Amino acid sequence: MHQIETSILRLRGPWGVPIDVQPSILFLLFLIIGVHASGGAEAMMDGVIIAAILIGSILLHELGHAWGALVQGVRVSRITLHGAGGTCLHAAAPMRLSEFITVMGPLVNLALWAILSLLAEAIWATQATPGAGDQFQLAAWLWFAAELNLMLFILNMMPVQPLDGGKLAFFALSRALPDGRALQVAGALGLVFSLIWVPVMLVLFVTFGFVFLFLPSLRLHWSMLREGRSRTRTQP
Repeated sequence: MHQIETSILRLRGPWGVPIDVQPSILFLLFLIIGVHASGGAEAMMDGVIIAAILIGSILLHELGHAWGALVQGVRVSRITLHGAGGTCLHAAAPMRLSEFITVMGPLVNLALWAILSLLAEAIWATQATPGAGDQFQLAAWLWFAAELNLMLFILNMMPVQPLDGGKLAFFALSRALPDGRALQVAGALGLVFSLIWVPVMLVLFVTFGFVFLFLPSLRLHWSMLREGRSRTRTQP
């Protein structure tokens, strides 16, 4: 899980929710822009645009969580942006409310993928000379933003803690299985997907030019597996 850092900047977001920017995000930006800077000024500008699209998409994802909480009367204390992505900190809520809050973040990324893809396709269709001019450049960046949001959706739905997919997997398992068994299966799933996380990050870096400064905790998922197994043995 991301360790809370001292914020370097606090902004006032929608609905009065504070948005804290933490120092590790600077390293993420430096990594993205620095990698592209080796290709010259134009490539460095591409890095700046990629960083802006990434941070904007993460922020909208976290605002989706915040909206999901606020419409159900759950207090949101703040949103943080950091090198591992983002976090929406809100008050504890019952499982049925937590499910809605959790799923709203990935759904925002999925909606952005659909909307941006349609916009890019519409702009491409209006070009008199495909592949040339500012319209082509705009359509290309819209396609990039759409694909990035689709990747964010897929990553967030991976069943590892503390990502949204890990939480949703546990919620779903808790509805179908006893608590101990649900925790055991969730831990086992998390272990498997934690092991493939690094290869996925390599693919992400090659495809989009960025990675998240986040690694799922093998120890956390192993503890979940063991605790679930222990609870299962003691349950009648």
